[in-house]
Amino acid sequence: QVQLVESGGGLVQPGGSLRLSCVASGSISSANIMGWYRQGNGKQREWVAAIERVGSTNYAETVKGRFTISRDNAKNTVYLQMNSLKPEDTAVYYCNIKSFTFDYWGQGTQVTVSS
Repeated sequence: QVQLVESGGGLVQPGGSLRLSCVASGSISSANIMGWYRQGNGKQREWVAAIERVGSTNYAETVKGRFTISRDNAKNTVYLQMNSLKPEDTAVYYCNIKSFTFDYWGQGTQVTVSS
């Protein structure tokens, strides 16, 4: 079983930036999709961004132009660069890695955007 550990969350003012990291205990090279989700307090978990094996990326409309997902296969790590943060971005952010045969989740990292 692959374990995922997120880090990089914290408290930031509106307009600020954070970079989240997700380190996998095993290789991510076989994953079909790697992505980030978030869940605000009392809200449903929502999809934020994804990167496929070939490197193509997709984003939720609410974060397009502000967030960037990337990966480093050699380091077994997925990143989420978050710029121009808004209060509505406040949530616990979760890393997800999946293929046809597995689906793994991290335990989350808190991001709070507040003045």
